Amino acid sequence: MAKKSTVVFKCAECGAVQPKWLGRCPECGQWNSLQEFIQDPNASQAALRDGSLAQKARPIPLSSAEASDGERLMTGIGEFDRALGGGATLRSAILLGGEPGIGKSTLLIQAAANIAGSNKGRVLYVSGEESASQIKGRADRLGLECSNIEILCTTRLEDILDALDKLNPIFVAVDSIQTVYSVEGGIIPGTVNQLKYCSNELIAWAKERDIVLVMTAHVTKDGNIAGPKAMEHMVDTVLSFERNNDETRFLRALKNRFGSVDELGIFEMGAQGLVEVKDPSAMFITRRNGGQPAGIACAAVFEGSRVFMVEIQALAVPAKASLSRVYSEKIDSARVSRVAAVLEKRAGLRFSDQDIYVNVAGGIRLTESAIDAALAAALYSARSDIPLANGTALVGELSLAGEIRPVSRIKQRVKTAKGLGFDKIVAPEKCEGAALVQDVKGLVAAIFGK
Repeated sequence: MAKKSTVVFKCAECGAVQPKWLGRCPECGQWNSLQEFIQDPNASQAALRDGSLAQKARPIPLSSAEASDGERLMTGIGEFDRALGGGATLRSAILLGGEPGIGKSTLLIQAAANIAGSNKGRVLYVSGEESASQIKGRADRLGLECSNIEILCTTRLEDILDALDKLNPIFVAVDSIQTVYSVEGGIIPGTVNQLKYCSNELIAWAKERDIVLVMTAHVTKDGNIAGPKAMEHMVDTVLSFERNNDETRFLRALKNRFGSVDELGIFEMGAQGLVEVKDPSAMFITRRNGGQPAGIACAAVFEGSRVFMVEIQALAVPAKASLSRVYSEKIDSARVSRVAAVLEKRAGLRFSDQDIYVNVAGGIRLTESAIDAALAAALYSARSDIPLANGTALVGELSLAGEIRPVSRIKQRVKTAKGLGFDKIVAPEKCEGAALVQDVKGLVAAIFGK
């Protein structure tokens, strides 16, 4: 059962604590210096270790509050900072999830080495899964300077809090939070109570100081972060590390209180660790010698502040059973079915007896509506076996009425496509160098001819 909080009065001049309010402090003799505080036995261990009393919270007018964007700590890894919204905000907690072996520890040790080398403050790397020799071996293989990084190999929360109090670092990496336990939360690490309790203690410590706390987390077989959902609500930023193939990694924000969740960080895993991909456009476009096969269409998509040219691949084959199916991982299968239905109704091309397969070159997951026109062109090309001309790109959203609707920032998309060598661009708005289409019939006529 939770213990009842005790109200005490603390002198603002000498710090003496009295059980009740007095007009004059008996210790220093100052008048009207006693202020109301709360001595909460259920407060976090981080707060109790400081020996501080919590001042009683009182409501204030929102108009009197000062808005602040917060100071950011740059990790020295551009794609990591991009996914965080321009760097890690001080007094924030970050949860980094990803499947085993994807590179979470590599990313953290690289970021820790960069921050330690910038002399902005001390860095603490807490490992509950690896020994200090294993971490040092990884740092040596990556060629990192780690003389200014403090390593703590433990799973006890109390040891971590002791080290935090002594070092007062600016950057703390906990790898991983599932291995941390406290006697207050039980004796078995990784349980729901342990995760909630240990996360709360570490986050409470970080919120009171100008530091950045990064905690790695395991994931389930479905790719979701393991543990209670409350853990994701407690932190400020949730990052997901995804694997495209053996080398390529995608880092995206699922939640970010200090920035956009649309930014995408792209890395390649190599002998030197995670290397940033500066120009990712070439990753998602297949360079071919000769003509383009049927079922291929290119779209200009926005991921945060960057425009990518992506290749959508479609295949339509007669259904092997009485019920046709849609196989699509990188584009929502419901979107594929909807676009195919619009083509069948408005363009007279039958898909109801076809199995449809859709893929995206490079493995990137596409969610925005601007890919509808390219998806429709790829499906039409796959069904009719007529390829698109080389250098063709499409932008636009497809409505159920067969209209091609405008999307945001068309001019930037068209400019990027032209810069990458696409000479035939189809868009639902008048743009320099782009052909105007307004419905799916016009789209088919503009690409495949009447």
